[in-house]
Amino acid sequence: MTNSSHHHHVDRQFGAQAGAYLTSAVHASGRDLQRLGERLSAFPDAHVLDLGCGGGHASYVAAGKVAQVTAYDLSARMLAVVEQAAKERGLKNIGTSQGYAEVLPFADASFEVVITRYSAHHWHDVGQALREVRRVLKPGGIFIVMDVMSPGHPLRDIWLQTVEALRDTSHVRDYSSGEWLAMINEAGLVSDSLITDRLPLEFSSWIARMRTPQAMCDAIRLYQDSASQEVKDYFELQEEGSFITDTIMAEAHKPA
Repeated sequence: MTNSSHHHHVDRQFGAQAGAYLTSAVHASGRDLQRLGERLSAFPDAHVLDLGCGGGHASYVAAGKVAQVTAYDLSARMLAVVEQAAKERGLKNIGTSQGYAEVLPFADASFEVVITRYSAHHWHDVGQALREVRRVLKPGGIFIVMDVMSPGHPLRDIWLQTVEALRDTSHVRDYSSGEWLAMINEAGLVSDSLITDRLPLEFSSWIARMRTPQAMCDAIRLYQDSASQEVKDYFELQEEGSFITDTIMAEAHKPA
């Protein structure tokens, strides 16, 4: 799949689900959002870029802590949801911009902070996107990524990537902590911290949010049933399909 066709596929997948991502409990809450708010309180005068903003939950948290937020996403319908929600919440310091993660329409050194949450596993070229992050960050500026994380172990990794791809065909990859550190460093950013956590995913809402076709839902359930005991134990797989996955919150900075 080419870069442009992948971007079109992502836009098609997520545009129709924009409202569902605004109301998703997984996206609207979490310890990572609490940590993000605490971290951003140190940057009251910052202009923050929320890269792949989705339903805008990281943007809403950031808007209460910093001077200005640009919510950036591939999907125009997602951005319309963010604009409406920001208006309803009285968040006047959120603006929106549309485009790809790999080609940011901003001048060099435009932002003190770039954040991204639950988006990078859809990017066609994470390395190129991170080089763009470095470009638009001011010297000394920080980058924070929050995402589902691969366990790293091959057996567990292939299981996670498979259920993710069956649920959502625009999925590219959940990266391990080691992969994230390598990609961050290769982009010319300096890694500062890394926190991992566990995220419960309730099966029925997880597939409903993506409007996963029934045939794919059935395939996921068959694949779950056939999983090894090691996999079932690691992901705490439940009878009805719910499971727990790993997440990462990593911070890096652009050298001054």
